[in-house]
Amino acid sequence: MLKLFYAPGTISIAVAIGLEEAALAYEGVKVDFANAEQTREPYLAINPKGRVPALIGDDGTVMTETGALLDYIAALAPQAGLLPADAQSAAHMRGVMYYLASTMHVAHAHKMRGSRWADAQSSFDDMKAKVPQTMAACAAYVEAECLRGDYVCGDALTIADPYLFIVCNWLAGDGVTVADFPRIEAFLARMESRESVRTIRAKGML
Repeated sequence: MLKLFYAPGTISIAVAIGLEEAALAYEGVKVDFANAEQTREPYLAINPKGRVPALIGDDGTVMTETGALLDYIAALAPQAGLLPADAQSAAHMRGVMYYLASTMHVAHAHKMRGSRWADAQSSFDDMKAKVPQTMAACAAYVEAECLRGDYVCGDALTIADPYLFIVCNWLAGDGVTVADFPRIEAFLARMESRESVRTIRAKGML
C-alpha cells in the first residue's frame, strides 16, 4: 500500500486529494510540524529536504515533490482520467502546476518561512508584510489565466485542480479577499462539493 507523509493544511493535502480522486489505497502518516518533526530523524531519513509530501511506493521507493507525486498518481490510475488527452491542455495543466510551485507557493511561504531567504528579523517582517500584495497578484493571475472553465482544463478535473485548491485555500489567511475573485471562489466551492475533499476533511487532513 502507498504511504503518504503529510501535514494538515499543507500542500501535501493536494496529493491526498489526488489519491482519493484516483481511488488508490494509501496510508496517511501525519508529520507533526508543531513539534518540528519534519526537521529531525527519522523523517529526514525519508525525505532529507525536511518537507512534505513524501510518498512511499509499494516497492519501498520514496518519492517527493507535489507535482511529481500527482503525475505519479495519474500514471498509476489512468482509468481515473486525471490527465488531459490533448497535448496543449496537458501543457496548460502542467504550466499551472509549475506556476503554483515556483511562484504562488513561494509568495505564501514568505509569511512564515522567511529564514529560507534572509537572516534579519526586519527582513522577515518586510516579507510577511508583502504577502497580501503578492498573493493577491497571484490570485489575479489564476483568475485570468489558469481556470479555463469549471476547472483548470475546462469541465474535467485534472491533477492540477487539487494543487490549485490547496494553494487557493491559503488566500484568506494571507490577507486576500477571495470574494474579489469570483472564478476562484466558485472553483473552491466546486472542489468542496467533491467526495474526495469531503473525505479528506472528514479525516482531519484539511
